[in-house]
Amino acid sequence: MSVVNNLKVLKKEAIQLLKQIINTPSISKQENQVSFLIEDYLHKYGFHVKRKFNNIWTENNNYPKEKEIQTILLNSHHDTVKPGKNWITDPFIAIKKEGKLIGLGSNDAGASVVSLISTFIYLSNLSELSYKLVLSITAEEEISGSSGVRSILPELGSIDLGIVGEPTQMQVAIAEKGLIVLDCIAEGKTGHSARDTGVNAIYIATRDIEHLRSFYFDRKSDLLGFTTLNVTQIQGGIQHNVIPDICSFVIDIRTNELYNNEELIDMIRKKIHSKMEPRSLHFNSSFINSMHPIVLKAKSIGRTTYGSPTLSDQSIMPFSTIKMGVGDSIRSHTPNEYVLISEIMEGIDIYICLLKDFNF
Repeated sequence: MSVVNNLKVLKKEAIQLLKQIINTPSISKQENQVSFLIEDYLHKYGFHVKRKFNNIWTENNNYPKEKEIQTILLNSHHDTVKPGKNWITDPFIAIKKEGKLIGLGSNDAGASVVSLISTFIYLSNLSELSYKLVLSITAEEEISGSSGVRSILPELGSIDLGIVGEPTQMQVAIAEKGLIVLDCIAEGKTGHSARDTGVNAIYIATRDIEHLRSFYFDRKSDLLGFTTLNVTQIQGGIQHNVIPDICSFVIDIRTNELYNNEELIDMIRKKIHSKMEPRSLHFNSSFINSMHPIVLKAKSIGRTTYGSPTLSDQSIMPFSTIKMGVGDSIRSHTPNEYVLISEIMEGIDIYICLLKDFNF
């Protein structure tokens, strides 16, 4: 079968594969069956697939072995969030209607998964690429879990460039905000509310929150704007007549590339009296040089570049990455999530156009 005819088959199979993925529930930490489904599809095309937890990966063989070359990673995730309320259809049954494929995970990120798989198979059947290509379809992205892509990065070998498949309408996110979550505890002293004794931990927490509310991060990124901070949860008190000795609250910080995480945490710690503990320090902001060859190639084929406010597995990849995928982020995690079939067809073409003759 010629490569051209094979592409027509691959596009048809991509839609069928996405239907199967939707029909196979894969909520984070429960992706076992969908990972085997995708593995079986890759086996059909003769690829040797490696597995760890519910992550799978494979690589091409059509690259020059006699010299050192660079490696590109194609990555997306097969896990989904839990379905919310107000679904009209069954979220775990793929429905094809009016040019749409409706179902949980269709847009985020099933469409990117099947498009990257089709692209990988197509490129792996060309005579020779100038680079090594690794495909990974990974787990626990929606919960930033430790058994997701983070667990296999050391086993993928040296990666020079990553393309992360998330719904971006096939435009190119060359920067992405990072995330810091801080758990804070204000400590007071219990007392009887009628006697007005004790030290009210809620008052300590609210004073800290008021300080944070006026806190200003002055380094503005051209792509990502300002680093932002919001207090998103608060809890304190055990009953109406007891002065609370503990009040906890949570700070959500979305970071740009002009601060490192440790620096931001130190700034916040100096601003408040409450004890503070970061949940994680590894969700860094991402940024690729606008003159990187992949960015220049993307622009040359009509793609626009932008900074993304949403977090993805980009944040834990310690190499240059772009985020580029099929679908629209605004549909993610919504009832009756869908992707247009035409978006998948076009997405495969764009990925191939981007990578077919790419050189570092």
